[in-house]
Amino acid sequence: MTSILLLALGVGVATALLISMAFHFLTPTNDSVLSPLEKNCQQIANEGYKIHSIYPDSNPDDLPDDDLKRLLYLDDLWIKECVSVLPADSIFSIINNVERDFSYGE
Repeated sequence: MTSILLLALGVGVATALLISMAFHFLTPTNDSVLSPLEKNCQQIANEGYKIHSIYPDSNPDDLPDDDLKRLLYLDDLWIKECVSVLPADSIFSIINNVERDFSYGE
């Protein structure tokens, strides 16, 4: 009788764990759900970071004119469309995503 109860208890716990795992994988996390504005800001940050990564130790005067103009344009977009509109936690989340993506080579 005791072994049947233990077996039933084990099956119940295993079922609960499987259901919990299913809900975990099916429920979207907040990190991957971005608003259209946040996606646009992430793209702006990615492009700016790419330019910064090409010239990591350079001054703005050392950059080629095309890259300098593109970087200034992206910085202007970043300030006007992202920093002035989004809350600070969204900005920091975007920055962390960009740094993580580039550090892992994605």
